[in-house]
Amino acid sequence: MKKTGSKEDYTLRPEYDFSKLKRVGRGVYAERLKRESNIVVLDPDVAKGFPNAKAVNDALRLLLKVAKLQVKRAA
Repeated sequence: MKKTGSKEDYTLRPEYDFSKLKRVGRGVYAERLKRESNIVVLDPDVAKGFPNAKAVNDALRLLLKVAKLQVKRAA
């Protein structure tokens, strides 16, 4: 496909003057994401035991039920 037009056709219009915008640093939301995120990364050996996210959630729910039963028995 042949390009048409000159380089002048590819300049930004005046209404897109990015020099008027504030500078935002990289990763400004990274700390908030770490604090508010519920993403958990499994170690590779653990991840091999689960085919998908549903299997992980089911296993953790079962573990929570067993733990609650153990606490009730001990009391």
